[in-house]
Amino acid sequence: MKKIILSSIVLTALLMTSCKKKYNCICTIAQPGFPFETTTTVIDDTKSHATTTCTALANPAAGVSVSCAIQ
Repeated sequence: MKKIILSSIVLTALLMTSCKKKYNCICTIAQPGFPFETTTTVIDDTKSHATTTCTALANPAAGVSVSCAIQ
């Protein structure tokens, strides 16, 4: 019985940990009259959090188009 309880605790602990990886967030910046510019940011997090963070980096200003995506 102790082995079953201990195994359950270990399995639950393993399932509750998140898988963090390094994701590249590539942003393309377009401004009329200027060439395209790309920037890369490395995000070390889970895929869902990295996607949210990357999307938040697309903060366009007036006349500037910014698009960011996880690669």
